[in-house]
Amino acid sequence: MLAVVGTVPERNFPLVAGEVLLKGERIEVREQVVPVNRGTPALLAAAVKAGEVLGLSPPFAYLVGDIGLGDGSRRLYEHLVQDLPRSHCSFIAFHYLQPDVDWHSKVLFSVEAMNPRPVLIADAGFMYAAKMSGQAEAYELFTPDAGELAFLADEEAPHPFYTRGFILHEEHRVSDLIARAYEHKNASRYLLVKGSKDHVASRGGIHAVIHSPVDEALEAVGGTGDTLTGIVSVLMASGMETLEAAVLALRINRLAGHYAKPSPASHVMELIAHIPRAMEEILKEKA
Repeated sequence: MLAVVGTVPERNFPLVAGEVLLKGERIEVREQVVPVNRGTPALLAAAVKAGEVLGLSPPFAYLVGDIGLGDGSRRLYEHLVQDLPRSHCSFIAFHYLQPDVDWHSKVLFSVEAMNPRPVLIADAGFMYAAKMSGQAEAYELFTPDAGELAFLADEEAPHPFYTRGFILHEEHRVSDLIARAYEHKNASRYLLVKGSKDHVASRGGIHAVIHSPVDEALEAVGGTGDTLTGIVSVLMASGMETLEAAVLALRINRLAGHYAKPSPASHVMELIAHIPRAMEEILKEKA
Protein backbone atom coordinates (compact mmCIF):
# COMPACT_ATOMS: atom_id res chain seq x y z
CA MET A 1 0.00 0.00 0.00
CA LEU A 2 1.15 3.51 -0.83
CA ALA A 3 0.84 6.18 1.86
CA VAL A 4 1.27 9.87 1.09
CA VAL A 5 2.15 12.41 3.78
CA GLY A 6 1.60 16.11 3.23
CA THR A 7 -0.20 19.35 3.98
CA VAL A 8 -2.87 21.53 2.41
CA PRO A 9 -2.69 25.34 2.52
CA GLU A 10 -5.74 25.82 4.73
CA ARG A 11 -5.47 26.97 8.34
CA ASN A 12 -8.51 25.06 9.60
CA PHE A 13 -8.09 21.81 7.69
CA PRO A 14 -7.98 19.08 10.37
CA LEU A 15 -5.52 16.23 10.65
CA VAL A 16 -7.01 13.31 8.75
CA ALA A 17 -5.78 9.86 7.76
CA GLY A 18 -7.58 7.63 5.32
CA GLU A 19 -8.10 6.42 1.78
CA VAL A 20 -8.23 9.10 -0.90
CA LEU A 21 -11.23 9.64 -3.17
CA LEU A 22 -11.06 11.82 -6.29
CA LYS A 23 -14.36 13.52 -7.02
CA GLY A 24 -14.20 15.84 -10.00
CA GLU A 25 -11.55 18.42 -9.23
CA ARG A 26 -11.47 17.70 -5.49
CA ILE A 27 -9.96 15.04 -3.30
CA GLU A 28 -11.74 13.69 -0.25
CA VAL A 29 -10.25 12.02 2.81
CA ARG A 30 -12.66 10.98 5.56
CA GLU A 31 -15.27 13.48 4.36
CA GLN A 32 -12.74 16.33 4.36
CA VAL A 33 -12.64 17.89 0.91
CA VAL A 34 -9.91 20.01 -0.68
CA PRO A 35 -9.60 21.33 -4.27
CA VAL A 36 -6.84 20.00 -6.50
CA ASN A 37 -4.66 22.90 -7.57
CA ARG A 38 -1.07 22.00 -6.74
CA GLY A 39 0.95 20.61 -3.84
CA THR A 40 -0.05 17.41 -2.06
CA PRO A 41 -3.64 17.42 -3.42
CA ALA A 42 -2.22 17.37 -6.97
CA LEU A 43 0.14 14.54 -6.05
CA LEU A 44 -2.77 12.55 -4.60
CA ALA A 45 -5.04 13.16 -7.59
CA ALA A 46 -2.30 12.00 -9.96
CA ALA A 47 -1.68 8.93 -7.80
CA VAL A 48 -5.37 8.02 -7.87
CA LYS A 49 -5.49 8.27 -11.66
CA ALA A 50 -2.28 6.31 -12.13
CA GLY A 51 -3.41 3.64 -9.69
CA GLU A 52 -6.68 3.16 -11.55
CA VAL A 53 -4.80 2.23 -14.72
CA LEU A 54 -2.81 -0.40 -12.81
CA GLY A 55 -5.80 -1.70 -10.85
CA LEU A 56 -4.38 -0.54 -7.51
CA SER A 57 -6.29 0.64 -4.47
CA PRO A 58 -6.29 4.42 -3.90
CA PRO A 59 -3.41 5.77 -1.82
CA PHE A 60 -3.74 6.27 1.91
CA ALA A 61 -3.21 9.90 2.91
CA TYR A 62 -1.98 11.60 6.06
CA LEU A 63 -3.01 15.25 5.67
CA VAL A 64 -3.19 18.38 7.79
CA GLY A 65 -3.68 22.08 7.18
CA ASP A 66 -0.59 24.31 7.33
CA ILE A 67 -0.27 27.80 5.86
CA GLY A 68 3.48 27.92 6.39
CA LEU A 69 3.63 28.47 10.14
CA GLY A 70 4.57 24.86 10.88
CA ASP A 71 1.91 24.20 13.51
CA GLY A 72 0.01 21.72 11.35
CA SER A 73 3.22 20.02 10.24
CA ARG A 74 4.29 19.46 13.84
CA ARG A 75 0.94 17.88 14.68
CA LEU A 76 1.29 15.59 11.67
CA TYR A 77 4.87 14.65 12.61
CA GLU A 78 3.67 13.68 16.08
CA HIS A 79 0.80 11.63 14.65
CA LEU A 80 3.15 9.77 12.31
CA VAL A 81 5.49 8.85 15.16
CA GLN A 82 2.57 7.22 16.96
CA ASP A 83 0.72 5.72 13.99
CA LEU A 84 3.33 4.45 11.54
CA PRO A 85 4.51 1.46 13.63
CA ARG A 86 0.90 0.17 13.49
CA SER A 87 0.35 0.83 9.78
CA HIS A 88 0.75 -1.58 6.89
CA CYS A 89 2.07 0.72 4.17
CA SER A 90 4.93 -0.64 2.10
CA PHE A 91 5.75 2.66 0.36
CA ILE A 92 5.61 6.15 1.86
CA ALA A 93 5.85 9.35 -0.19
CA PHE A 94 6.62 12.33 2.03
CA HIS A 95 5.71 15.68 0.50
CA TYR A 96 5.01 19.24 1.70
CA LEU A 97 5.79 19.58 5.41
CA GLN A 98 7.73 22.26 7.20
CA PRO A 99 11.26 20.83 7.55
CA ASP A 100 12.02 19.98 11.17
CA VAL A 101 15.17 17.98 11.88
CA ASP A 102 14.14 16.69 15.31
CA TRP A 103 10.71 15.55 14.21
CA HIS A 104 12.11 14.06 11.02
CA SER A 105 14.48 11.91 13.07
CA LYS A 106 11.62 10.74 15.29
CA VAL A 107 9.52 9.80 12.24
CA LEU A 108 12.42 7.93 10.69
CA PHE A 109 12.96 6.06 13.96
CA SER A 110 9.30 4.96 13.81
CA VAL A 111 9.76 3.87 10.19
CA GLU A 112 12.76 1.74 11.16
CA ALA A 113 10.55 -0.03 13.72
CA MET A 114 8.13 -1.15 11.01
CA ASN A 115 8.37 -4.74 9.78
CA PRO A 116 8.82 -4.92 6.89
CA ARG A 117 10.40 -1.50 6.57
CA PRO A 118 8.62 0.59 3.90
CA VAL A 119 10.37 2.12 0.90
CA LEU A 120 10.72 5.89 1.35
CA ILE A 121 10.22 8.61 -1.26
CA ALA A 122 10.63 12.32 -0.47
CA ASP A 123 9.98 15.61 -2.20
CA ALA A 124 9.81 19.23 -1.07
CA GLY A 125 10.02 19.94 2.67
CA PHE A 126 10.60 16.38 3.81
CA MET A 127 13.49 16.02 1.38
CA TYR A 128 14.97 19.16 2.95
CA ALA A 129 14.58 17.67 6.42
CA ALA A 130 16.20 14.42 5.35
CA LYS A 131 19.26 16.25 4.03
CA MET A 132 19.44 18.65 7.00
CA SER A 133 19.39 15.70 9.43
CA GLY A 134 22.13 13.83 7.57
CA GLN A 135 19.83 10.90 6.81
CA ALA A 136 19.30 11.25 3.07
CA GLU A 137 20.67 7.78 2.42
CA ALA A 138 17.69 6.24 4.25
CA TYR A 139 15.55 7.11 1.23
CA GLU A 140 15.04 5.28 -2.03
CA LEU A 141 14.12 8.32 -4.14
CA PHE A 142 14.25 12.12 -3.99
CA THR A 143 12.50 14.18 -6.67
CA PRO A 144 14.21 17.61 -6.63
CA ASP A 145 14.16 20.35 -9.22
CA ALA A 146 17.46 22.05 -10.11
CA GLY A 147 17.23 24.57 -7.26
CA GLU A 148 16.49 21.86 -4.70
CA LEU A 149 19.32 19.79 -6.13
CA ALA A 150 21.67 22.72 -5.52
CA PHE A 151 20.74 22.58 -1.82
CA LEU A 152 21.44 18.85 -1.71
CA ALA A 153 24.79 19.50 -3.38
CA ASP A 154 25.82 22.13 -0.82
CA GLU A 155 27.37 20.18 2.05
CA GLU A 156 27.56 23.28 4.24
CA ALA A 157 24.05 24.72 3.81
CA PRO A 158 21.91 24.00 6.91
CA HIS A 159 18.76 25.23 5.14
CA PRO A 160 17.76 25.94 1.50
CA PHE A 161 17.89 29.68 2.25
CA TYR A 162 21.64 29.37 2.82
CA THR A 163 22.61 27.50 -0.32
CA ARG A 164 25.83 29.18 -1.41
CA GLY A 165 25.62 31.42 -4.44
CA PHE A 166 28.37 29.79 -6.44
CA ILE A 167 26.43 26.52 -6.30
CA LEU A 168 23.12 28.12 -7.24
CA HIS A 169 24.83 29.64 -10.26
CA GLU A 170 25.72 26.15 -11.45
CA GLU A 171 22.12 24.97 -11.82
CA HIS A 172 22.66 24.27 -15.51
CA ARG A 173 25.43 21.80 -14.58
CA VAL A 174 23.08 19.11 -13.31
CA SER A 175 25.60 16.28 -13.59
CA ASP A 176 28.09 18.16 -11.39
CA LEU A 177 25.43 18.86 -8.75
CA ILE A 178 24.34 15.22 -8.73
CA ALA A 179 27.91 14.04 -8.25
CA ARG A 180 28.46 16.56 -5.46
CA ALA A 181 25.26 15.50 -3.64
CA TYR A 182 26.37 11.87 -3.66
CA GLU A 183 29.94 12.74 -2.68
CA HIS A 184 28.69 14.34 0.53
CA LYS A 185 26.03 11.66 1.22
CA ASN A 186 23.16 14.10 0.74
CA ALA A 187 21.22 12.09 -1.82
CA SER A 188 18.87 9.13 -1.79
CA ARG A 189 19.62 5.88 -3.62
CA TYR A 190 18.12 7.38 -6.78
CA LEU A 191 17.48 10.97 -7.82
CA LEU A 192 14.77 12.08 -10.22
CA VAL A 193 15.74 15.64 -11.16
CA LYS A 194 12.97 17.72 -12.74
CA GLY A 195 13.74 20.43 -15.28
CA SER A 196 13.66 21.42 -18.94
CA LYS A 197 15.60 18.18 -19.28
CA ASP A 198 14.77 15.56 -16.68
CA HIS A 199 17.50 13.33 -15.26
CA VAL A 200 17.43 10.00 -13.44
CA ALA A 201 20.63 9.30 -11.53
CA SER A 202 22.27 7.27 -8.79
CA ARG A 203 25.72 7.17 -7.23
CA GLY A 204 26.81 5.41 -10.41
CA GLY A 205 25.96 8.45 -12.55
CA ILE A 206 23.16 9.58 -14.84
CA HIS A 207 21.06 6.70 -16.17
CA ALA A 208 18.58 8.59 -18.36
CA VAL A 209 17.80 12.05 -19.68
CA ILE A 210 14.22 12.75 -20.79
CA HIS A 211 13.57 15.88 -22.81
CA SER A 212 10.50 15.27 -24.95
CA PRO A 213 7.78 16.05 -25.63
CA VAL A 214 8.42 19.73 -24.90
CA ASP A 215 5.55 22.08 -24.11
CA GLU A 216 6.91 25.38 -22.88
CA ALA A 217 3.50 26.49 -21.58
CA LEU A 218 3.75 23.78 -18.90
CA GLU A 219 6.42 25.86 -17.17
CA ALA A 220 3.66 28.24 -16.07
CA VAL A 221 1.36 25.48 -14.80
CA GLY A 222 1.81 24.91 -11.08
CA GLY A 223 1.78 21.36 -9.78
CA THR A 224 3.42 19.43 -12.62
CA GLY A 225 6.27 18.37 -10.34
CA ASP A 226 3.72 17.20 -7.80
CA THR A 227 1.94 15.04 -10.38
CA LEU A 228 5.27 13.51 -11.35
CA THR A 229 5.95 12.48 -7.76
CA GLY A 230 2.47 10.95 -7.57
CA ILE A 231 3.01 8.91 -10.73
CA VAL A 232 6.44 7.59 -9.81
CA SER A 233 5.24 6.66 -6.31
CA VAL A 234 2.41 4.57 -7.76
CA LEU A 235 4.66 2.85 -10.28
CA MET A 236 7.08 1.93 -7.50
CA ALA A 237 4.24 0.73 -5.29
CA SER A 238 3.07 -1.50 -8.15
CA GLY A 239 6.31 -3.47 -7.83
CA MET A 240 8.34 -1.77 -10.55
CA GLU A 241 12.05 -1.22 -9.97
CA THR A 242 12.88 2.36 -9.03
CA LEU A 243 15.01 3.19 -12.06
CA GLU A 244 12.39 1.96 -14.52
CA ALA A 245 9.59 3.63 -12.57
CA ALA A 246 11.40 6.98 -12.61
CA VAL A 247 12.04 6.90 -16.36
CA LEU A 248 8.48 5.86 -17.19
CA ALA A 249 6.99 8.43 -14.80
CA LEU A 250 8.92 11.21 -16.52
CA ARG A 251 7.69 10.10 -19.92
CA ILE A 252 4.09 9.71 -18.70
CA ASN A 253 4.01 13.11 -17.02
CA ARG A 254 5.41 14.87 -20.09
CA LEU A 255 3.02 13.07 -22.44
CA ALA A 256 0.00 13.82 -20.22
CA GLY A 257 1.00 17.49 -20.27
CA HIS A 258 1.34 17.37 -24.04
CA TYR A 259 -2.11 15.85 -24.46
CA ALA A 260 -3.57 18.60 -22.24
CA LYS A 261 -2.52 21.17 -24.90
CA PRO A 262 -1.48 23.59 -22.16
CA SER A 263 -1.54 27.36 -22.12
CA PRO A 264 -0.28 29.66 -19.34
CA ALA A 265 -3.84 29.66 -18.02
CA SER A 266 -4.07 25.86 -17.79
CA HIS A 267 -4.91 24.11 -14.53
CA VAL A 268 -3.04 21.05 -13.27
CA MET A 269 -6.27 19.00 -13.35
CA GLU A 270 -6.16 19.29 -17.13
CA LEU A 271 -2.89 17.36 -17.09
CA ILE A 272 -4.13 14.88 -14.48
CA ALA A 273 -7.14 14.01 -16.66
CA HIS A 274 -4.74 12.77 -19.36
CA ILE A 275 -2.60 10.58 -17.08
CA PRO A 276 -4.56 7.37 -17.88
CA ARG A 277 -4.19 7.86 -21.65
CA ALA A 278 -0.48 8.67 -21.33
CA MET A 279 0.14 5.71 -19.01
CA GLU A 280 -1.61 3.26 -21.25
CA GLU A 281 0.40 4.45 -24.25
CA ILE A 282 3.78 4.38 -22.49
CA LEU A 283 3.15 1.02 -20.81
CA LYS A 284 2.01 -0.46 -24.12
CA GLU A 285 5.28 0.67 -25.71
CA LYS A 286 7.19 -0.92 -22.84
CA ALA A 287 5.34 -4.21 -23.28
